[in-house]
Amino acid sequence: MGKRERVYLSVEEMPKYWYNALADLPFELDPPLNPQTKEIMKPEELEAIFPKPIVEQEVTKERYIKIPDAVLEEYAIFRPTPLIRATNLEEYLETPARIYYKYEGVSPTGSHKTNTSIPQAYYNKISGVDILVTETGAGQWGSALSYAGLKFGLNIEVYMVKTSFEQKPMRKHLINLFNGKVTPSPSLDTEFGKKMISMDEDNPGSLGIAISEALEVVFTKKNAKYALGSVLNHVLLHQSIIGLEIKKQLEKINESADVVIGCHGGGSNLGGTILPFVPEKLSNDNIKFLACEPKSCPSLTEGEYRYDNGDTAGLTPLMKMYTLGKEFIPPKIHAGGLRYHGSAPIIARLKHEGLLDAVAFSQDETFEAAKLFAKLEGIVPAPESSHAIAGAIKEAIEAKENKEEKVIVFTLSGHGLLDLTAYS
Repeated sequence: MGKRERVYLSVEEMPKYWYNALADLPFELDPPLNPQTKEIMKPEELEAIFPKPIVEQEVTKERYIKIPDAVLEEYAIFRPTPLIRATNLEEYLETPARIYYKYEGVSPTGSHKTNTSIPQAYYNKISGVDILVTETGAGQWGSALSYAGLKFGLNIEVYMVKTSFEQKPMRKHLINLFNGKVTPSPSLDTEFGKKMISMDEDNPGSLGIAISEALEVVFTKKNAKYALGSVLNHVLLHQSIIGLEIKKQLEKINESADVVIGCHGGGSNLGGTILPFVPEKLSNDNIKFLACEPKSCPSLTEGEYRYDNGDTAGLTPLMKMYTLGKEFIPPKIHAGGLRYHGSAPIIARLKHEGLLDAVAFSQDETFEAAKLFAKLEGIVPAPESSHAIAGAIKEAIEAKENKEEKVIVFTLSGHGLLDLTAYS
């Protein structure tokens, strides 16, 4: 068996700044458009739904943004997270590739989502906000925001995609444990929810619908703001702590990545993993970025690159992205966190410019990869994260066929211990 390596960083070695790829990318992102007027949106218009510090992070071109001390204190509960060499998987695949995974499942709610829920709760709190309203697909984001809200004294209201609400009752209990209020979407709480139910009383819901409901509530409540767990620039900024830690950990063992992989839904964990490697990518390094998504919701591999809303009702700013269309209702696959019709503008542009590859896997392929990983590596992965495992296996088999000693790094974005019904 190959040498078992677990690379740890001390709390003192944790990055103290987030990395903003917009400072280094050789292109300007297409600006968001006002959903009503279709004019370029001014940053202050976003303050209707986000607090000012978040809006500033959304538009800044500054390369490094200091992580507030209060956020670092909360990060230190679970960060830095380990980088682990998957020696058992390597041996099973008989590959010359070395496979490393960054394990984000050690966070309080079991996924990478706390990396952005904690700073978002902090910035809302110092901005005088009382209530944060959000949507969640599989429940990872809803539970992460509830946890962060509890830490900073905010009330959290979550609209959870109905299919996932029914498939994943434990996520609902986790949200409740951290004092969050969770409602299956579409719901009878909002005018838009009622409209969706009147058209189809068995509507399984989608992230687009849940976002519309959350925003409607924000517009009707005092001292309420919206929080988003993926897609936007500030979310990917917060998630950059993943890739920054990976770089430090690889340095410790004198390795450099040839392939960097993440699963893709909206782009938060993928962005957090790959964006800190952008300087290497742009300096003619041979590094490959790979997004792994579900065949049933293949925004990057089959979507159109155009302006679209992030929600079904068309309340959110129009953003240039790969999209399946805001009305797209994905099938009831178990990877609820990847059931999103669009993609982060940064991720979409990287794909459009040929700086990012994307591959789609069927649900059967990802669960086979997940079961194999659980048996060999001892961690039951979240269905979402299993797409990255399938991608790593694909790359490792190619390395074997080509007799290449590649270094493959992927983010295992969360554990699947609350998803065992999906496995059964």
